[in-house]
Amino acid sequence: MAKTKTRPEPCTESSCHGRHSSEERIALAESICARRGVQMTALRKRVLEMLWAGGGPTGAYQLIEAIKIEDSRPVGPPTVYRALEFLITQGFVAKVESLNAYIPCAHPERDHDCLFFICNACQASVELEDSRIGKLLAEDAASLGFAATRRTVEVEGMCAKCAEADAA
Repeated sequence: MAKTKTRPEPCTESSCHGRHSSEERIALAESICARRGVQMTALRKRVLEMLWAGGGPTGAYQLIEAIKIEDSRPVGPPTVYRALEFLITQGFVAKVESLNAYIPCAHPERDHDCLFFICNACQASVELEDSRIGKLLAEDAASLGFAATRRTVEVEGMCAKCAEADAA
């Protein structure tokens, strides 16, 4: 039986909280690359797939180990870092600076600031879009005469699941 091709659908819901299938988001990334005239190589796609499968922020060396296990051959850190840099540049992945890890962006089709809520207990991370934050940061930067090129906000705390478990 032939596998059905996933249609890359841009998200139009502003409050979806990134609830999309990884297959849909990867197909969307491939279509964005085609539209931009940049190449989604097999390794870049694989790194993106691994990040989506990871379910949370993933370090570069975790990716390197996972590729090594799957391929039974090593891949060098520069190769993976180049793939990550491409994915970041295209807006498919964001770096969670406080964890030195990477997470796929739920909405690469949108120009938006990255706002992450990170659980200190389980390391889960949720990306949230809030145009008010972006507007406020842009206003503050302008008042300082500062030209921001990238804005990432990380909020650390405890997710509802871990808080519930902690209370029990």
